Amino acid sequence: MKLKNWVLWLCVAALLATEVFLFLAKSQKDAALVQLREARQVAGQLRAELDQLKNSSVATLNTENARLRAENQNLTQKFSQLQNESRQLRKANQQMTQQLQTTSDAAQQPMQAEDQQAVAAPGPTATQQPAAAAQLNTCINNLRQIDAAKQQWALENSKTDDDIPTALDLLPYLRDGVFPMCPSGGTYTINAVGLPPTCSIPGHVLPQ
Repeated sequence: MKLKNWVLWLCVAALLATEVFLFLAKSQKDAALVQLREARQVAGQLRAELDQLKNSSVATLNTENARLRAENQNLTQKFSQLQNESRQLRKANQQMTQQLQTTSDAAQQPMQAEDQQAVAAPGPTATQQPAAAAQLNTCINNLRQIDAAKQQWALENSKTDDDIPTALDLLPYLRDGVFPMCPSGGTYTINAVGLPPTCSIPGHVLPQ
């Protein structure tokens, strides 16, 4: 009888232990399920934030690319305009240079004819008067060359009427690259662009 009671109590104890174990196992399972749900929610939020970040980055990149393309097009157009303006200025400069050269050549031809006439014309002082006239004409011709070179220098270098070139500045625009000298021994003063050059010999002046 006692043995049966012990066996009964052992069965009850085993049953209670099993219930407790099952309860604990179920509690652990429920806790694990809760953690799994929370982990899934966090993963979903992270995935949504990642997608949003990707979309935002793509939109920002597209906007920046569009802005850079527009700036590149504007710069290309401006560069083309500057090239066209540069070509036009170059052509205008060449035309003005040709005009100045033509004017200089035209100014030299009458003076050469005057020189020949002065040498050939007889006068009362055949030894002095023709030589003085020839020197005067040569000096005036030199002054014209200096003035033409000065105007061409001002045009090509964007100078104003107040700028004063040096003799070295004018050499590239003078015949044979040589600065002329007064045949009577006078000294030339180049003066500013807006003023004619002068000679120190009285009477050796450019006609107005």
